[in-house]
Amino acid sequence: MKLLFIYNPRAGKAQIRSNLLDIIDILTKAGYEVTAHPTQDVGDAIEAVRKLEPESYDLIVCSGGDGTLDEVVRGMMQCRLQIPIGYVPAGSTNDFARSLQIPQNMIKAAERIVSGQSFSCDIGIFNDVTFVYIAAFGLFTDVSYETKQDMKNVLGHMAYILEGMKRLPAIKPCHMRIHCEELEIEDDFLFGMVTNSVSVGGFKGITGKNIELDDGMFEVTIIKMPQNAIELNMLMGAFISRKINTDYMYCFKTSHIIVESDQEVPWTLDGEFGGKHKKADIANAQKALRIVGVEGID
Repeated sequence: MKLLFIYNPRAGKAQIRSNLLDIIDILTKAGYEVTAHPTQDVGDAIEAVRKLEPESYDLIVCSGGDGTLDEVVRGMMQCRLQIPIGYVPAGSTNDFARSLQIPQNMIKAAERIVSGQSFSCDIGIFNDVTFVYIAAFGLFTDVSYETKQDMKNVLGHMAYILEGMKRLPAIKPCHMRIHCEELEIEDDFLFGMVTNSVSVGGFKGITGKNIELDDGMFEVTIIKMPQNAIELNMLMGAFISRKINTDYMYCFKTSHIIVESDQEVPWTLDGEFGGKHKKADIANAQKALRIVGVEGID
């Protein structure tokens, strides 16, 4: 059996460097012929997967942050391959790994891949581009991809918070029209996210309750633009604690949503810049991704 191991050598605190040989040893002892590919730059994992020949590998294992996983999945979907994926999380927050209950310990995650169960989960399609667990716009959504990797390595989750605080004085509303089967709304919004995850930015529970990763439905949270600092504080408190206040936010499930605006709005896909768009057509691709090394998920 052949296995392609794609890893980001700078992800998280670069801990892959001290675990690399052990991970390859675990995969090799399980009967795989391992080819290792360290990513060189943003987008490299996409290209590494896109150029694969059909049936060239039996398994792809990636290690890095959620952005690395996103690139591997995107490359596979672009070339229409159906290869199972194993994930060894090594990022600063690892939101999707937490959702799948994949161990944060890299050695344990590798061992789980060769002995654990597989799970088919949903992914998203954003204007024909895939994402794994979140598409978002508005406040703080540029924090992940604009925070320097060295800062993430040193401070971890706190780096996102510190970088995000810099943006508070420059809050600008996004006037948007939102269409889906569940509702039609038009308003000024501070922030919006379409998710298939139990945590975002390391915060567990802010995406909703009773989340199922394979039900064909997204969890959507859209926050209205506050009128003053008092409303902003109330909004942020309600958002983090997931105490839904219908005066300030919309929270619902949907399988397909269209978000339109007159001006181009920057979007984030899985923590990476997803471009500026006047229209975002976001659809759920149910059970399109097969992950191996998952336990405890029905």
